[in-house]
Amino acid sequence: MKKIELDDFLTNGILKEQDFRNKISKIDWESYSGKKVLIKGCTSVPVPIWSYLIITAKLSGKAEKIYFGEPCSAVEIS
Repeated sequence: MKKIELDDFLTNGILKEQDFRNKISKIDWESYSGKKVLIKGCTSVPVPIWSYLIITAKLSGKAEKIYFGEPCSAVEIS
């Protein structure tokens, strides 16, 4: 299972929308084709809901399954 951690999108310890969108645009989403993907739910700072929605939208139609949460208790969302 591939994992996406939202901590990887932080800029100076916070999630800034423009920086987040720039980083998202550089990801090769095709590399997730046919794979199970976990969007890790626990981060070091509060994360806006829209960030999860953007990642889920990018993965839909590519990933075999999309999960949210922690590996031990992930919830399937797609």
